[in-house]
Amino acid sequence: MSTNETKESANMDEVTETNDSAVSGDEPQAEEQTTGESERIAELERLADDHHSRYLRAQADFDNFRRRTQKEKEELAQYASMKLITQLLPVLDNFGRALQAGEGAGGTDSFAKGVDMIFRQLSQVLEAEGLKPMDAVGQQFDPELHQAIMRVESDEHEEGIVVEVVQTGYMLKDRVIRPAMVKVSG
Repeated sequence: MSTNETKESANMDEVTETNDSAVSGDEPQAEEQTTGESERIAELERLADDHHSRYLRAQADFDNFRRRTQKEKEELAQYASMKLITQLLPVLDNFGRALQAGEGAGGTDSFAKGVDMIFRQLSQVLEAEGLKPMDAVGQQFDPELHQAIMRVESDEHEEGIVVEVVQTGYMLKDRVIRPAMVKVSG
């Protein structure tokens, strides 16, 4: 063997020993890195699960918000005419009073007919919008529907029954917009 070959052989032996010692010395570090990496992966998975659950909750909240907004929008459209109808109720009441007063007078037959026609026309318009007068006489008193203004003695009715309506109550579709003022048997 030549001296060059001997030197190369010696260098290769050193490299092999260095690699062997490096490999044997790296094994504990590799285990530490693997443990550290698995902890890091587990932490990242927990974060991903946390973000995913937050995303699902946010999506559910948005769906609930959308449904609630749609329902409010439908209710608004359904009851949009409530303010107008509430303002027209006194007019309706006055027409009713004028008709009652006209029935007692003798020579005002044409006046009463004209007022009656106006009253019917106005009533039809309001009914087309969903306004319905309450029929309270003879019904059990209900504080949701009636406003008691007087308690009267009655032999004809049991206690708590509406005897007379002083002011008509009205419902718009399925909602009470003005309770009926009533006299209740006591």
